Amino acid sequence: MSILITRRQAVKSLCLGTAGLISSTSLMNKKAKRHIITLSFDDGYEKSSIKTAEIHEKYGLSACINVIAIGHTKHPDLPPEFHKWQLGDFELWNDLKLRGHEIMPHSYKHTNLGTVTLEEAKSLIMKCLDVFNNELDGFIAKESIYNFAYNYSPPEIEEWITSQVRAFRVGEPPINPLPFDGMKKLTCTSYGPENIDKHLEEVINSFLEGPSGWLIFNTHGLDDEGWGPVSSGFLDELLDRLTHMKNVEVLPAAAVLDLA
Repeated sequence: MSILITRRQAVKSLCLGTAGLISSTSLMNKKAKRHIITLSFDDGYEKSSIKTAEIHEKYGLSACINVIAIGHTKHPDLPPEFHKWQLGDFELWNDLKLRGHEIMPHSYKHTNLGTVTLEEAKSLIMKCLDVFNNELDGFIAKESIYNFAYNYSPPEIEEWITSQVRAFRVGEPPINPLPFDGMKKLTCTSYGPENIDKHLEEVINSFLEGPSGWLIFNTHGLDDEGWGPVSSGFLDELLDRLTHMKNVEVLPAAAVLDLA
């Protein structure tokens, strides 16, 4: 016995099939993983920062550079290691910011705030923000991210600083949730004092194999500068690889928060 299918039935069947396909595609899109990576370069070494910016620009990316407010002054209160290499000044930071890179505060003089009183800690943070207000073009403290020295801050300071800045960065865990409105506390991982190429690759590969999230890896200088430096050649190859990956984004911290 033959089965006759009317035009209306055929259209209905086609629509049901299409709806199923759309529903399936939507479900796949919802399940698609999203990985955001921020390479957060601390301290502000002059030579390294210039090279870091150039490598990022090669791939159409913005570098995330966090600088010590008085690092360029060679202030005697700076820890001894910061007298070994030349740190950039605000002429450089303004130039890099104009080129589209993110320049954020990384303390006044790189003090571990766990070693001073609460009032002194607040004073050092405000001094840092004052320098940025005076020296960095277009800087607005309420829109900035404060990157704590040694990736450490007392809980009392964390509660207080949210009234001064947009967000702050401290240590561990390395993976943050995807950005959401009102996100204040950012956490990161770091490694050193030796070259970090192998460790950084392992951390990123592990992250990409896992669920969606935002990895912040706190690195410092390039090649022979700073604590736990990354090789400039490795950074170049890494950014080349990451920019060709689907559902992977390499962004500075404030740009990630803007996604919310």
